[in-house]
Amino acid sequence: MTEAADNNQPGRNTTSGDTASGDTTSGDEAAFAHYGSLLADAVEAALPAWVEDAVALRAGSGAVVANKVEIARAGQEAAAEVAGRLRELLVLDLDQQWTNPLTIVRTAARFPTAVLRSLGVPDVPRDQFAAKQDPDDVYDLTPAAFGDFGPEVHERGIMWGAAKAHLHLQRRRAEGHVPKSP
Repeated sequence: MTEAADNNQPGRNTTSGDTASGDTTSGDEAAFAHYGSLLADAVEAALPAWVEDAVALRAGSGAVVANKVEIARAGQEAAAEVAGRLRELLVLDLDQQWTNPLTIVRTAARFPTAVLRSLGVPDVPRDQFAAKQDPDDVYDLTPAAFGDFGPEVHERGIMWGAAKAHLHLQRRRAEGHVPKSP
């Protein structure tokens, strides 16, 4: 990225603060909020297709065709509920966020699970660890990473994580907890 292009990125604040010396700027906080919003938007957009794919994975494509309305409704409900909870988290200040976004996004597994249960699809075999960690995920659908929702969600998750790490480091440096870079 060229320096000129970099100056147009959210969080790039060349007029106030000194990010090189570790001072937290309002630009860093704005970038963090911006990337959080982008992540929530991407998750919201991806969830309906993810729910459909999850049902197809466990019930087959014929079940998807025969139950298109129910699956679409579950996908829309997942998008609204999960993205809403995600936005509630991501609008908070970094130090007030009680969990991470992926923990919230993983709750989306309950939507295709409900559809699969209504279709009478049998549970899938899972190892003891998976069964103990998430006993309600009887179809083994809980996503492991943002990438499970597609490349856009993966990229947005990385951008948000980088903005979070940067802002966290800047704040801890400003508090004297982390040495400043040479």
